[in-house]
Amino acid sequence: MTLTELRYIVAVARERHFGRAAEACFVSQPTLSVAIKKLEEELDMKIFERGSNEVTMTPLGEAVVRQAQQVIEQAQGIREIAKRGKDPLAGPLRLGIIYTIGPYLLPELVKNAIEHTPQMPLILQENFTVKLLDMLRTGELDCAIMAEPFPDTGLAIAPLYDEPFMAAVPRTHPLASRERITSEELKRETMLLLGTGHCFRDHVLEVCPEFARFSSDAEGIKKSFEGSSLETIKHMVASGMGVTVVPALSVPREPQTHVVFIPFAEPVPTRRVVLAWRKTFTRYEAIAALRNAVYACELSGMKRLTS
Repeated sequence: MTLTELRYIVAVARERHFGRAAEACFVSQPTLSVAIKKLEEELDMKIFERGSNEVTMTPLGEAVVRQAQQVIEQAQGIREIAKRGKDPLAGPLRLGIIYTIGPYLLPELVKNAIEHTPQMPLILQENFTVKLLDMLRTGELDCAIMAEPFPDTGLAIAPLYDEPFMAAVPRTHPLASRERITSEELKRETMLLLGTGHCFRDHVLEVCPEFARFSSDAEGIKKSFEGSSLETIKHMVASGMGVTVVPALSVPREPQTHVVFIPFAEPVPTRRVVLAWRKTFTRYEAIAALRNAVYACELSGMKRLTS
């Protein structure tokens, strides 16, 4: 068996489709199919069940794919060890980042990285937490910037900063003149939330549990709407459709014409932003350089965490 064949079965397991897996591996589908059939014959077992719409793994095939992924990572580790002997920071770093952090952190982070480690270009992937965790597990990403909590997947974790939340209300809203606000004061408002899949939606629901259900009574939220991004929701607030909660890093530095951002009263709700990577990833200097690039960002209002 070869590393190429192992990469093919990992790709098929990820894509659940031979055609898409072949595209991801930059080979023709017949080439990929023949290689996998050869491997199955060598192992005298079926790795995949071929269906009309989707490819699934056999129970024993799942174990083979897991082992194949470990072998691929270990082989990559050998290359990384060799690179570290020349320049530990040489070569691209594949970084994932969640949607509610990317637009606000990346511009300055990428600038800092280019300035201090030009030999280590960042290859960026913006996605949901669940997808980034899956890409870390399969080796498609080297590391990811996410917000806790997320499922324990045996990753190495380094805290970056704690980020407070703020309320966003239309400038004409009665609450717009407040210096501080509480979650209790928001629960009777029309709440604008991110759609399902965004971890920040879950963070908001933890702060204000009333938002989790539709309720028309005096104690519950009147109604709620969903948006696809924080910027979309801010525009909805500006148009007077309702109020929302946003992470502080997403708040514009200049006063806005139609939206007012109000800090929360103590205890201020926050989220912890962390850098995560596989424990088998050997480019420790690259992780340290990325953390330093994050700490070099302005991060106004954030509590930096260096431990």
